[in-house]
Amino acid sequence: MSLTRRDFARNTAATGAGVALAGTVGALASAPNALAFADTETAGEASADAHHGVGYGPLLPDPKGILALPAGFSYRVITYSGKTTLESGEPTPSNHDGTATFDGPRGATLLVNNHELKGPRANWTYPVPLTEGLVYDPAASGGCTVVEVRRDHVAEWVGIAGTSTNCAGGRTPWDTWLTCEETEDKAGQNGMTKDHGYVFEVDPEDRRANRDPKPIKAFGRYAHEAVVIDPERGHAFLTEDASGPNGLLYRWVPPQGFEHGRGKLRTLADDAGVLQAFKCFDSGGKFVDDLSRATKTGTVYGVDWVDVPDRDAKTVSVRKQFTTGQVTRARKLEGMWWGDGGAYIVSSFARAESPVQHDGQVWFYDPKRRTLTLKVLLGVNPDPAKDGAFDGPDNITVSPYGGLVIAEDGEGVQHLFGATESGRTYPIARNELNIGTAQEPEYSEFTGVTFSPDGRTLFANIQEPGIMLAITGPWKRQKR
Repeated sequence: MSLTRRDFARNTAATGAGVALAGTVGALASAPNALAFADTETAGEASADAHHGVGYGPLLPDPKGILALPAGFSYRVITYSGKTTLESGEPTPSNHDGTATFDGPRGATLLVNNHELKGPRANWTYPVPLTEGLVYDPAASGGCTVVEVRRDHVAEWVGIAGTSTNCAGGRTPWDTWLTCEETEDKAGQNGMTKDHGYVFEVDPEDRRANRDPKPIKAFGRYAHEAVVIDPERGHAFLTEDASGPNGLLYRWVPPQGFEHGRGKLRTLADDAGVLQAFKCFDSGGKFVDDLSRATKTGTVYGVDWVDVPDRDAKTVSVRKQFTTGQVTRARKLEGMWWGDGGAYIVSSFARAESPVQHDGQVWFYDPKRRTLTLKVLLGVNPDPAKDGAFDGPDNITVSPYGGLVIAEDGEGVQHLFGATESGRTYPIARNELNIGTAQEPEYSEFTGVTFSPDGRTLFANIQEPGIMLAITGPWKRQKR
């Protein structure tokens, strides 16, 4: 059923024009480029009253050259590609990406960690090992590892192998991980022996449940980025990181009578349920062709959903099956996180391929009101090499201390940064591991930002070479 203009007007009024949604994050607002600067003079000197503002004060250089943190914080290296090993004795795979945490046995924390490795295995020094019984396509390099963290011990093993370009994904309400392939390679392309571009389920606790991996074809085949599950309605929301044309936000509606649970998704027929793409319109009922059109935080769009003709993209990519005016698009639809009764959705940046340029948006989709509200907007960063400004948001999580924590995948300096309920931002960490040269430094993106189940530890990855880090310190509730 389409959302009428009258419905949209009523829903917009109910949200206070989208500027003050109740919940963990509320309204995150900033003028272009303003979001890049914290309340505590992050690029300036450490001061005695730094902690009176938001955040934790300025970042202090790391003597080990890995991670700059505020005073009082520390980190622990959990896994390091090529240096740490799996239970099998094989090296930890590289290119860490999307990650989620789970309560493990006897007080342990379990993490499922994606490894974004595309193409043939020969292209990579440390691909995901082809563990017997856990392989989808033996030609593919990617997959997931499961990491068990205790105070004095770390163990790691393969959760799934033989998948490709495992970028982000999503934690399910029934405590499993959905890993997403950000590729459209078919069998015979790029060395692959099976079609790729699917979502797979990985169980962090039951290793037997991961045997004989089966793609969830009902979710469609395209360049998947992230996925969240609406715990009340059972809908899945999925982002597509693609261009030419720009990607889409999708909704999967389960078939009548379907009940979610461990292992249930792999029992679905390939055409089970309905896969749909979003279509937005403004308060005047005007169609919105691209999310970059929104230039002010607090912008609210109504959302309709349009059925996908061929979800398996047998001959034409899913996003190319729609003509102009049928669906809304956005560049670099990336991380998602479920919180406050809806989905937080990231568009990392927009350039010449989009109507309006920006260096990042965070949206909130309210499934009850069927509205999409712009919470965070970052203007184009004029000098990415200079520390201070934030750009290119990617993986995202809702913080137990209020607001959001965002992993940066922009140009130049890379950060983990927080955003409060009112839009003030602050740095949490800076990547100091230079993988370039002294003359031309290069810093890899942060990925997989997620808190431990008890909220005491923030886990995050440096994608290249592939390092999982556990950050602890004097976390505190952030002011608005």
